[in-house]
Amino acid sequence: MSSSPVGLHRVIEPAGVLPQAAARLDAHPELWPDEIRISVERLNLDAASYRQLAEAHGHDGEAVRRAVLEIVAARGKMQNPVTGSGGMLVGVVDEVGPESPLGVKPGDRVATLVSLTLTPLQLTDGLRRWDGRSEQVPAEGHAILFARSIVAKLPDDLVPELSLAVMDVCGAPALTARVVREYVDKGIKPVVSVIGGAGKSGSLALAAARRSGAARTIGIVPVEVERERLQEAGLADVVALADARDPVALAAAVEESGGPADITVVCVDVPGCEHGAVLATASGGTVIFFSMATSFSAAALGAEGLAADVTMLVGNGYVPGHADYALELLRSEPGVRRLFEGRLKAEGQD
Repeated sequence: MSSSPVGLHRVIEPAGVLPQAAARLDAHPELWPDEIRISVERLNLDAASYRQLAEAHGHDGEAVRRAVLEIVAARGKMQNPVTGSGGMLVGVVDEVGPESPLGVKPGDRVATLVSLTLTPLQLTDGLRRWDGRSEQVPAEGHAILFARSIVAKLPDDLVPELSLAVMDVCGAPALTARVVREYVDKGIKPVVSVIGGAGKSGSLALAAARRSGAARTIGIVPVEVERERLQEAGLADVVALADARDPVALAAAVEESGGPADITVVCVDVPGCEHGAVLATASGGTVIFFSMATSFSAAALGAEGLAADVTMLVGNGYVPGHADYALELLRSEPGVRRLFEGRLKAEGQD
């Protein structure tokens, strides 16, 4: 069998599916000609996956650590069986196959811009340096990238932990900017509401919306401490408190803040926010879902039940140039950088 640019040759079971849908991948370190191998330094679990694992194990860090090890050992990749999501990683390029088109060389420090759910992964250190209490996971082992994988060299002016945190969510601001610009090109300066505006993807989405021409930006957060942080960051024209799982309360909060929103961006890591996002969006508006906790059947059926004429987009994490755009926002927007650095400090990774 020859290698496949999308990794079909690494699928163990079931046969015929792509790596993301596979139950188990072959993570052996020997390379096919168009692959590269990365020596892993750090994983970044996506927020929805980490929250689910932490809650399922009573926030017992040791139990969470064991759960991640068991998933990777059983599946040959990091894919939470409940959320279906994974995350991404940073590391150093160890070996490059002679036919790899990815443009990196041994010794390059890189971030993978494809999900861990489709990345062959083997851990060798038992995650001994991780306490199970943060999304970022110091790790040793190796990962394999395919010919059609996406990878980015880490910038020299940012610490790897900060780069990883940004690149984990870099699809959100790029797609938000694209959608806002489409409205502006039609002569409409949209009202943009970001649910989860104080988080990683949310803060970047707010910055991108304002820069791309939004008439008004609204940040929705669930607790007072996040409202204070987002107000201090200055990324939203209005910051409002609401539980995104309460559709009526969420819609009311957006309305009182200058809505309904022409564009609603969902950046929360809890399930049950679909109906509120739809209800808070104006007729003819757009909802962008960036949360891996989203139930797309609930979103579609909820919109139908509400007779809501909205376009719903799934943020797939990739827009051309997304990593460079997100890093530029971090560098140029002090409020974004403060939120990111504060989050890393709280996790003990400064």
